[in-house]
Amino acid sequence: MTAQPFTVADVMTKKVVAVLPGADFKEIVATMERWKVSAVPVVEGEGRVVGIVSEADLLLKEEFHEHRLGLVEQMRRLDATAKAGSRRAADLMTSPAVTIRRGASLPQAARLMATHRVKRLPVVDASGTVQGIVSRSDLLKVFLRSDQELAAEVLRDVVEHLFPLSHREVGVQVDAGVVTLSGEVRDSALIPVAARLARAVEGVVDVKCELTTRKAGT
Repeated sequence: MTAQPFTVADVMTKKVVAVLPGADFKEIVATMERWKVSAVPVVEGEGRVVGIVSEADLLLKEEFHEHRLGLVEQMRRLDATAKAGSRRAADLMTSPAVTIRRGASLPQAARLMATHRVKRLPVVDASGTVQGIVSRSDLLKVFLRSDQELAAEVLRDVVEHLFPLSHREVGVQVDAGVVTLSGEVRDSALIPVAARLARAVEGVVDVKCELTTRKAGT
C-alpha cells in the first residue's frame, strides 16, 4: 500500500505566537523579537485568526518616517500609508489572512504561498481557530529525510507495488536525495510510471531511471 503523502500537519509549527487586535506597535515588535519570528497572526475570541502582521507591515512606519508622499503617490499607496500611521494590530494587519487547513498537501501550501506572495500561512480548523503555522522553511523539512528512509519507501511503495514479480531484479540507490532505479523489468510501459512515482515521494530531489526491459525469452 502506498504511504500517505505528507500534509501541512506533519511539518507545521504547533506552538503559535499570536497577538490580539488591540496590541500596540511596540508590543508587536517586542513579541517578534522575543520569539524570533517575522510575522504574527492576529487572533480574537478563542483563537480565531482575523489577520496577520508581518515585518513588512511594520517597516512601512520606518519607510515613511522622513519621506513625505505627494498626493498622487498617497492615493496610489493608500493601504501602505494607512498602515504607516497606525499603532494597533487591528490597523496594521493584513486581513483577511491567507490560511490553510492542516490536512492540505505540501504542494497545495506551496502554491498558496506563491499565489499570494506570502512566506507563511496560519493553519486553522473549520471554525478559523489557529492550530499552527507553516512557513516556507517548514515545507523544505521533507528534504531532510535520510537516503536510507527514501530508499526504503521507494522500494516498498513503488518498486514492489509496480513490479510484484520482478522487484528483486530492480535496484534502488539514493544519494543526497537523488534516486537511481536500475535493473530489468518485464513491462516497458511501467518504466516511466516508476520514475514518476519515485519522483513523487516526499523528499526526493530527482530520479535517474536506468531501468530496461527484459528481452523476450530471457
